Amino acid sequence: MSVPLTVDARERGLTGDGTTNDQPAFQRAVDALGAACAADGRPRVLYVPAGRYLMLDEPTVWRSGVSLVGAGRGATCFVLRNPGNRTTPVPLTWFTTAQHGAGRDNHLADITFAHFEIDGSGVTTEEYDPLAKGLGLQYVLRGRFTDLYVHDTAATGFGCDFLQDTVVEGVLAQRCGRQDSGEQMGGAGIGIGVGGWGRVERLTVTACTTTGNGTNGIFVELQNEEWPPPRGIRITACHAEDNRFGISDWGADGLLVTSSTMLGNHQAGFDVSSQGTTRIGGRGGIVTGCVIDGNVRDGIGVGNTPGPYAFRGNRVSNNGRYGYWEHNLAGGDEEPAGEVVLEANDIRDNALDGIRVDAPMRDAAVLDNRILGNGRRAAGAVEGGGDGVSFSALSLTDEKADWPADGHRGKEVSVGGRTAVVAFNTSTELALAPVRPGADTAWPDGVPEAGSPYRLPAAPGLRAGLTVAAPVTRPQMHGNRIGNGARAGAQTHGMRITRDGEWSGGRVSDNDLSGNARAATRFDTRPTGGRWRDNDE
Repeated sequence: MSVPLTVDARERGLTGDGTTNDQPAFQRAVDALGAACAADGRPRVLYVPAGRYLMLDEPTVWRSGVSLVGAGRGATCFVLRNPGNRTTPVPLTWFTTAQHGAGRDNHLADITFAHFEIDGSGVTTEEYDPLAKGLGLQYVLRGRFTDLYVHDTAATGFGCDFLQDTVVEGVLAQRCGRQDSGEQMGGAGIGIGVGGWGRVERLTVTACTTTGNGTNGIFVELQNEEWPPPRGIRITACHAEDNRFGISDWGADGLLVTSSTMLGNHQAGFDVSSQGTTRIGGRGGIVTGCVIDGNVRDGIGVGNTPGPYAFRGNRVSNNGRYGYWEHNLAGGDEEPAGEVVLEANDIRDNALDGIRVDAPMRDAAVLDNRILGNGRRAAGAVEGGGDGVSFSALSLTDEKADWPADGHRGKEVSVGGRTAVVAFNTSTELALAPVRPGADTAWPDGVPEAGSPYRLPAAPGLRAGLTVAAPVTRPQMHGNRIGNGARAGAQTHGMRITRDGEWSGGRVSDNDLSGNARAATRFDTRPTGGRWRDNDE
């Protein structure tokens, strides 16, 4: 009997009543449509009407040429559960190299996943398992993933690898990576392994939103250290908030990130490093037209990259430590990062240094940036408690205080044996960051009692627009405005070179370094070679 090009899931035995296990019928329907496509070469669509479709204890193996289309987020919902098999991860669908022999010659082609929800809150494994995803497909050709809502999965929500000629659009991933401590593989909202198709993977991720996920909001990760990092990947018009990292490049070549917002993430808004499975950082990327604001620690963190990398026309502001941090992680590439460009960015109001260099760089270019009003963490040490002191899940209020606005940004406040991180502050209130992504409290052991004594440490004494604490060779620095702007007494120096820093062979010209709290420059190590002229100090 012929199989129609579009099949209603109800006609294939799925009930959608929220109590019947629909997984066996779902697998049979996928197999039937996949076999029909294999026989005549015509892709099929499995349409799933509104309902709650319970998927118990087993994931569904996907077939090439089969698309899954629902009636919309909140209407068609796949509910994942594994009460009878706590050792087995239960993604809605999977097709992987390890389990199913997926590869370039055994791939999924011409598939669309659209207009449904995946609820992963009912899956718990005895130990963290990175396969406990919402979607877990590898080697997809001509795929489209659109208008999906994936939430509360034990591992990554959308965890699909090696996506060629594929678009991921309008995916909302929330509170995924429930069982991830933040230090394990996966646990992201959208996690995409790259490199399987060779030097070019034509992938676009657009208009996606990721909030409260255990590790990354969105990341791409090279999956084999012997593969060349691929080009062709774009992330555009996306939003990443309250994740450990907002958007990360862990091994692509020429990743293009545009017009995206990275807000309130716990480690960094944008990250390049060797934290992926292959310990290889990205290179050749471009980040432009983005707002990277209010992250608990750093706005941009870059490390373990040979370079180049370019950041142009971004706003990097109100972050709890550095606006831009150059650093290296142990175990990854620790060679100098070459040809990093910071151009025409607005780097302002960050808690400590606007730009901090803690790893070697060569041929860096810092051009036409406005690096203003950084060093906001300027308030001294504080001890308080008693009358007028109260706490909530995400705040500390002291009615007797008169703190400078954001003077405690990024500090750890101690209350007894508990600590929390200050996201920002007013004259009397500390707004606190959640204890982990997706949490609704800053206090893992419960909200302190009113009047409990608290302590805030002093701020560091030096907070510059640009601090160099590692060797920097042949830099070009031109046309920057580095000062306090409208702020008073925050950014102590325009440029600082520490005892550990070096600045050699540089060309520094036409910069405005005036208007800092103490001086235009502080050189504990003097610059050597190169040229320094026509700067306003």
